[in-house]
Amino acid sequence: MIKKIVILITILLANFGFAQENTASPYSYYGIGSARFKGTNDIVNMGGISVYSDSTHINVLNPASFSNQLVTTFQIGLTSSFYKLNVATDTEQAKKTTFDYLVMGFPVSKKVGVSVGLLPQSAVGYRLKSDTRSVNDLTKQYQGKGGVNKVFLGAGYKISPKLSVGMDFQYLFGIIDTQSDVLNQNIIYGSREVNQSNLSGVAVNAGLNFKTKFTSKLDFFSSLTYAPEAKLNSDNIRNVSLVSALANGSIISASADSEVNVPDTKLIVPSKLAIGAGLGNRKWFLGGDVAFSGTGNQVNRFENYSNVSFENGVKVAIGGFIIPKFDSFNSYLQRVTYRGGFKFENTGLVINNTAIKDKSVTLGFGLPISGTFSSMNLGIEYGSRGTTRNGLIKEDYFSINIGLLFNDKWFRKTLYN
Repeated sequence: MIKKIVILITILLANFGFAQENTASPYSYYGIGSARFKGTNDIVNMGGISVYSDSTHINVLNPASFSNQLVTTFQIGLTSSFYKLNVATDTEQAKKTTFDYLVMGFPVSKKVGVSVGLLPQSAVGYRLKSDTRSVNDLTKQYQGKGGVNKVFLGAGYKISPKLSVGMDFQYLFGIIDTQSDVLNQNIIYGSREVNQSNLSGVAVNAGLNFKTKFTSKLDFFSSLTYAPEAKLNSDNIRNVSLVSALANGSIISASADSEVNVPDTKLIVPSKLAIGAGLGNRKWFLGGDVAFSGTGNQVNRFENYSNVSFENGVKVAIGGFIIPKFDSFNSYLQRVTYRGGFKFENTGLVINNTAIKDKSVTLGFGLPISGTFSSMNLGIEYGSRGTTRNGLIKEDYFSINIGLLFNDKWFRKTLYN
């Protein structure tokens, strides 16, 4: 029965995942958009740390963890996000419900595990307006949607009971659509520019996991992951047209689109190095990660702006979980996994000489499904990105995420038919 449910959900979410607008962040205007995937639901609810892994969850951030698979594991996740966008004189609100991930892992042998999945890499989704009529009579409107997705196939190998290695190979693809309208109140017609970028490329991610006894009752966990910089081919199309503004403020096309030749470009997916460590056992865990990203090499899709630059980024995350009594027969609440975490990140984006930073706290609950090794994971995240200083936007966000985890014994021959 679980297999049928998994296959149905896979078909539905695979179709849903490609067409959605995954963010409402104004900072997705730059580069290839805002980084989207932070980990599966259970990892996100621990602040996004990548150091922890076990045999019943898939830690997609570190492919070395795939070697821990004992049964076939299937995970999916959805998030509803609520945004409050603040500038010095105004506030706007937005909300999005998005597909986060669809991954499956299964054991090949006692030492080898494999995982495959569909994930969002980055997301573009913004609607901005700049009104400078008091200065130069211009009104500008910008909007964009799309992003970069990836499918991956990876494997982990257990060199010894303490040390595992792994690697995954990724195919990146996506479409980013942007539109800008410029109107002058002294001229009947304004201009509209529509750009479409078709993106594709390949990337890899490698990892190490090390686990040993710290004391007789405590384990020491450590991890190392590295993803080298990857290049995306961007096939670009541009159309321009005349537009006019209606009395209600809406803008309509006043002429047919005219295609303009623009060169194809190459965009960059930044390199990433992450180091993590932690202590724990089956009942609790506490750990942390430090991740360094080569965002300093990023470029914008079509043009460079004098007030925008990129620098290398860094993220610090701390998180963990506690299970009061995982084998309790009398109390369901004692079998629940309680998770929490905190993260602070310098995203690498610099606007008006101001580094854009992101910080958040998370809380989550792993709710076991009785009679199975499967569970439902619920979590919340509250954070902020950016600032209202120097003419910028402060983005407060609140997210509710839900993840389903199915564990089952696939690909095994039964003794009796």
